[in-house]
Amino acid sequence: QLNILVDTGSSNFAVAGVPDPDVTSYFNTELSSTYKSQGIDVTVKYSQGSWTGVLGTDVITIPKGIYGSYTINIATILESENFFLPGVKWHGILGLAYDALAKPSSSVETFFDSLVRQAKIPNIFSLQMCGAGLPVSGSGTNGGSLVLGGIEPSLYKGDIWYTPIKEEWYYQVEILKLEVGGQNLELDCREYNADKAIVDSGTTLLRLPQKVFSAVVQAIAHTSLIQEFSSGFWTGSQLACWDKTERPWSLFPKLSIYLRDENSSRSFRISILPQLYIQPILGIGETLQCYRFGISSSTNALVIGATVMEGFYVIFDRAQRRVGFAVSPCAEVDGSPVSEIEGPFTTADVASNCVSSVSFHEPVLWIASYALMSLCGIILLILIILLLIPPRCQHRYTDNDVVNDESSLVRHRWK
Repeated sequence: QLNILVDTGSSNFAVAGVPDPDVTSYFNTELSSTYKSQGIDVTVKYSQGSWTGVLGTDVITIPKGIYGSYTINIATILESENFFLPGVKWHGILGLAYDALAKPSSSVETFFDSLVRQAKIPNIFSLQMCGAGLPVSGSGTNGGSLVLGGIEPSLYKGDIWYTPIKEEWYYQVEILKLEVGGQNLELDCREYNADKAIVDSGTTLLRLPQKVFSAVVQAIAHTSLIQEFSSGFWTGSQLACWDKTERPWSLFPKLSIYLRDENSSRSFRISILPQLYIQPILGIGETLQCYRFGISSSTNALVIGATVMEGFYVIFDRAQRRVGFAVSPCAEVDGSPVSEIEGPFTTADVASNCVSSVSFHEPVLWIASYALMSLCGIILLILIILLLIPPRCQHRYTDNDVVNDESSLVRHRWK
């Protein structure tokens, strides 16, 4: 039995294939009668950690709802670096993003694409991550639900609000603005989508581009009832501690993210209360409870990670190219909800497109590199042909024929 991390920010299904100091179980392919190795090496790098392994296929069954056996691609992890961490209780990763991110190439059919094709289920899955207000243990075992092929009504309250998927690689969405304590940060909306803005269950925190992060920290510090805060708290290097009888969440503002609605002239906002981004840490001191800041800076994306997703039931509707958000019933602390969805709002105050039209993401870079390699190959082939074709007429050179730098490559090719 293996615990698998559900990751909407990558596309390979992989499990530990050899013993590792930080995993308690692994998949021994030699004892499997159904596993078949494809003999293809694969390496996957994440924002934190990486692994190298071998691709193979195996047979899976789903315990509820989807009956039958299905053959899927699976990588066995043979070496890793900063991937399996001390104390984690998972032994593999299930990548649920698009095949554009699959390694070593997009021709490797993803787990969910295989399931949609073989089981004939709708091309949609949904995810409820629970853990609001619970101590951060690092185990990733606070519970939740993954629904393959549909939406489960008992996992959400109120309406589902949908935002279009801008690019089908990560689940890239368009963020229009951020508010702290109801106050707009007043940044150009393209700052929120610098490089990309994605919904990624495999990222623990809410990650913000540096300029946005600085503005959010400044706004929280300004709005907070606590004036003196160590800079180490905001950067994640220090914890903030209070007496166990205190609840510091009342000292902080709520954070709102505006997403473009399917109707592009409208938007809606998802809001998280401090109970989601001021996160208690497990087991520190007898009289004190310490907390970490659940937001960090990012160099290459705005990432709606678990810090935000724990407040919502998130629907990845690939069939209609949209991501949906609804309030999750498990997003409660002491009986009070810690997440909100409101709308619609007008988008008259933001640009008609907040996402750069030129998206130099990985698949595009691969296509460009292959195109350049092909062009170089064609030029090289032409040069070889020209070198091999015999000259049509012979020219007898005299002592006056001088090969200079300017003419040597063309006039005297055959000398």
